[in-house]
Amino acid sequence: MRQFLIGNQTLDESAPEFRSQLERAYEQKLRPLCRCREPAVAMYIARVDDQFLIKRMPLSGRDHDPRCPSYELPYELSGLGPLIGIAIQIDAATGAAMLKLDFSLSKRGNRLTSTMPSEPSETVRSDPKKLSLRAMLHYLWETGELTEWTSLWAGRRGWGRVRSSLLNAAKQMIVRGRPLSDVLFVPEVFHQEDKEGISARRAAMLAGAQATGPGPRKLMMTVAEVKEFSSTRDGHKILVRHLPFPFMIDEGAWKRLNARYETELELWRSNEGFHLIVIATFGISGAGIASVEEVAMMVVNENWIPFENIHEQRLLDRLSGLKRRSVKGLRFDLSRDQPIASVTLPEARPAPVAMFIVPTKADENYEVALNEMIAARAEMTPWIWRVADGEMPRLP
Repeated sequence: MRQFLIGNQTLDESAPEFRSQLERAYEQKLRPLCRCREPAVAMYIARVDDQFLIKRMPLSGRDHDPRCPSYELPYELSGLGPLIGIAIQIDAATGAAMLKLDFSLSKRGNRLTSTMPSEPSETVRSDPKKLSLRAMLHYLWETGELTEWTSLWAGRRGWGRVRSSLLNAAKQMIVRGRPLSDVLFVPEVFHQEDKEGISARRAAMLAGAQATGPGPRKLMMTVAEVKEFSSTRDGHKILVRHLPFPFMIDEGAWKRLNARYETELELWRSNEGFHLIVIATFGISGAGIASVEEVAMMVVNENWIPFENIHEQRLLDRLSGLKRRSVKGLRFDLSRDQPIASVTLPEARPAPVAMFIVPTKADENYEVALNEMIAARAEMTPWIWRVADGEMPRLP
């Protein structure tokens, strides 16, 4: 069991009074310190589904002891590496992440017109100075610790917990000088008995996206689960779960969306257990219509873990029944012809394991980059599945 220093008191997380002490510390805005190492590592307290949990600070996972549950494997193994210190800058004093975005949160003109970034998803982004919308979604998912899984959590992760994790992560991020949580709308799980309360909270949050007159219009950002798509007179609408109104998207953007996210849509439609997650910037017209400005998507499995292809899903499925923790690596803005660690096993012994899936179309440049990545993290044991060679190797 871990020990934390909160104020001037050391607490064991197994102590009977630990939960009540956490609530008191949360109200007093005290920062707990994990004593897995000396000096102790700063963390923060989050409120999730009326529970108080200690979470690691952004990008501090490597500061913990490898045996500590808060330990996180090097971000150089994923698409996060090129963004750190450039598009994502961490305030060492507060742990807040200052983000530079390559999409806008305002729109000139009276009418919102849906757009899509010009480059296809497979294009290599040579400029890591700003976060794309897809990278923003990946960063929220990773910071919210939604890339992690152990069989001990089976049946405990639904949309309510996903929402709480995303909103808590957004509180640690700063965009345009204010917390991302101020402009991030994540639909609340609908409960008939709290219908009026949910409606009032939703209206208060969405007021920031409402058109108020001439001049630039403020946009908000949403992360939600797609329920279905349907046609309209001159475009399409995206219906998301737990929301009584759709997001409108015009015909041109709809066609580009289908072309760019063809793989994600195909995976989602192949299995009723998969979820399709949308992130979008949007505004609300004077008539009360919500229209998408920019949009990106990713598919996640029944445990809300993202995956890129059916091979990754097969690996996640094999790992899902294990009690040891696995962590899914995300691509952010890296192209599909660049390697990343698909999954890491931080609790494996005698050394953490980095799991790589090599696609059938991997060329010489891919192999060179993969070997360099493995050599750079010599303290980790590589596990490699070359899809072209056949079935998945035995798990480590």
